[in-house]
Amino acid sequence: MADYRSKFLNVYSILKSELLEDPAFEWTDASRKWVDRMLDYNVPGGKLNRGLSVIDSYKFLKEGQELTENEIFLACALGWCIEWLQAYFLVLDDIMDNSHTRRGQPCWYRLPKVGMIAVNDGVLLRNHIPRILKKHFREKPYYVDLLDLFNEVEFQTASGQMIDLITTIEGEKDLSKYSLAIHRRIVQYKTAYYSFYLPVACALLMSGENLDNHIEVKNVLVEMGTYFQVQDDYLDCFGAPEKIGKIGTDIEDFKCSWLVVKALELANEEQKKTLFENYGKPDPANVAIVKALYNELNLEGVYLDYEEKVSKKLTATIEAQPSKAVQALLKSFLAKIYKRQK
Repeated sequence: MADYRSKFLNVYSILKSELLEDPAFEWTDASRKWVDRMLDYNVPGGKLNRGLSVIDSYKFLKEGQELTENEIFLACALGWCIEWLQAYFLVLDDIMDNSHTRRGQPCWYRLPKVGMIAVNDGVLLRNHIPRILKKHFREKPYYVDLLDLFNEVEFQTASGQMIDLITTIEGEKDLSKYSLAIHRRIVQYKTAYYSFYLPVACALLMSGENLDNHIEVKNVLVEMGTYFQVQDDYLDCFGAPEKIGKIGTDIEDFKCSWLVVKALELANEEQKKTLFENYGKPDPANVAIVKALYNELNLEGVYLDYEEKVSKKLTATIEAQPSKAVQALLKSFLAKIYKRQK
């Protein structure tokens, strides 16, 4: 994988150079410098898991055949389209959430002289995706399917973000709006489609597959994405910061977390009152009260039960897949989720 990672990063440089010479725009030194810096700041940071998953998935679908240099390049290009999509979401998401930091550095819009220019930068990031697809995939029989796929997944993600935003409107902190059904819808649309389904769908199209024949694969991946987020919510509270690489703040941030919706479902009236009074407050004393209530309700045990059930269900669905290559691909995704908790 290390070898593919270096190739992947190399493809980023190629795509960036092409975009900075795009003939559809008359570039000036200032505009080229701006976009160059904006791309480097927002696109290649993070773990790159989504982008690298395209290469991984394509390798599984090729069932051990050696990939050609061209296949590696195309898989990397599609992977970068997903990373570009992620950058577009994050740049705008940070403005909406009034966030301060992203990936250990100030959010792009917080930088001097950037400010609300970041909104247009987000639009540019989104528009780079069809430029990349047009340049490298226009002659491919699956070109239109790729465009459709990215449009569809962007719509689903934006709709998930909308549910999230209207459920947690600033100044209207109301826990009674939170439920398992709302949590599931937010997670499914905001995260699962673009993080789990999109990389595999790109690889399937590259392999000459019709996505309509793989609805079950989509369902499994969306279910996995939901499980991934529930695990993330659990680790935010119960994970050791040195293991998960961050200090959880879901309680302080009034997040529609799986833990809080589960707590609301299980709590008696007195416990609900405690939650309503303490959830979403930045004071460590309030956070400690919420965590104590989570322990009282044995949410750790509730999560482990959920994990066991969902794990059995996913494994059974994967085993039922007719294609051994698809089975192996889905098992690798599931193994990565398990690994995070160990």
